[in-house]
Amino acid sequence: MGDLESVLKESHRARLFPVLAETSKEGRATSILLACLASVHEFGRVMMASLGQRVGSRARIAAYTELSFPMGRGEKAARPDGLLVLEVGSRRWTALVEAKVGAADLAPAQVELYCEVARRYGIDAVVTLSNEFAALPSHHPVALPAAARKKVDLYHWSWMNVLTQATLLIDGEDVADTDQAFILAELVRFLAHPSTGVKGFDRMPASWPDLCAKAQAGAPMSAGAEAVRETVGAWHQEVRDLSLILSRQLTAEVEPVVPRTQRADAEARLKADAERLSQEHCLAAGLRVPDAAAPIEIRADLRARAIVVSMRVRAPEDRRSNRARLGWVLKQLEASEPDGLHVRLHYVGRAPSRQAPLTQARAEPEEIAGGRDAPELVSMEILLVRDLAARFAQRNKFISELEAAVPSFYERVGQHLKGWQPRAPRLREDRAEPESVSVEALAEAGEADGDAGGGPGDGWLVPVQE
Repeated sequence: MGDLESVLKESHRARLFPVLAETSKEGRATSILLACLASVHEFGRVMMASLGQRVGSRARIAAYTELSFPMGRGEKAARPDGLLVLEVGSRRWTALVEAKVGAADLAPAQVELYCEVARRYGIDAVVTLSNEFAALPSHHPVALPAAARKKVDLYHWSWMNVLTQATLLIDGEDVADTDQAFILAELVRFLAHPSTGVKGFDRMPASWPDLCAKAQAGAPMSAGAEAVRETVGAWHQEVRDLSLILSRQLTAEVEPVVPRTQRADAEARLKADAERLSQEHCLAAGLRVPDAAAPIEIRADLRARAIVVSMRVRAPEDRRSNRARLGWVLKQLEASEPDGLHVRLHYVGRAPSRQAPLTQARAEPEEIAGGRDAPELVSMEILLVRDLAARFAQRNKFISELEAAVPSFYERVGQHLKGWQPRAPRLREDRAEPESVSVEALAEAGEADGDAGGGPGDGWLVPVQE
């Protein structure tokens, strides 16, 4: 095993103001980021927590750059961009850091090399940074063989995720120390500048137009086809970017909805969504907004060339008629601009759902709800439908339309919806005092009910045999 301590002696601490060549954008960005992780406690805590590492008051984070790891005879020394060291008491956790900026993507061979370096030097993890996106840090955008990841944890942060987490801490005034708050604000200013090369996801892959044409023509798709898997991978990146956009808009952390069985397995998520795309010719995802009535559901229909954004809420059970239940949700949306909004009603059992534009539901609630003879209304879905026509198959336009539709839906619908819940039980007037429910009082009530011919449900007390 290599000697990590010898490597650290020859390296440099990460600096807030690195003295590097102008051409070394990656080195400069990495040094500034790592220095902030080590200097701003709250920022370090949040970012390390995403890697499964708890940073308490006794924890210390150290960060290094300009590292060189000897790899043996005939092999070049490996030079990752940085190293993180977390120490909590006697426990030590370490991670190599490799970063790309601008349009540069992570190379599988390089990531695999740093996993090998980590194994040889007893380093716990490899963390990569780039403008590529991952739903969770454990879902890496680069596919590596299982053997390459053996005994090493592999994580990924997008630069936009780093920028978003820093912004949320500043907006929430969560950094107690004013000097540290200033440092974090400067990091945001640095990352947000165009010269740094940080950007969001802005286009679908080159295969997107052809895939859309196949879907419209009804041509069969294979879940294992490269174009299908590439499209699903791009969709996952866009959904993550979309969650970060909403997070910054709401100053609250919005997360993609990832099934529990897929949270530790990015390949399982990719396969499941590729299967859906091949069978249903659609892409689907969910976003969870803190304290919202329901997750935001997003669906991109390749056949209809439309984007549908929706939320579904349970019908209020304290309203007896379907019209009253529909009126409950319409009242919440009375200030919402109806253009493109629809209401879909779901009934008990296998009864078919009904759907109408929001304007029609407002004008004809009794007819839309189905009248007195309709089955019981159990839930209501509010949808925003955007028919993109030819724009749907355009790689950039599809993304820009999606990133406009989801915040618009949340502004018009999501922030107004409230989920229904049963009312808390109320005290009966005749039982308002503790004495009214004492053993003696209940016994007297039981005797009185017995004399009057009462039974269970009328205050009748069943005698207990001892």
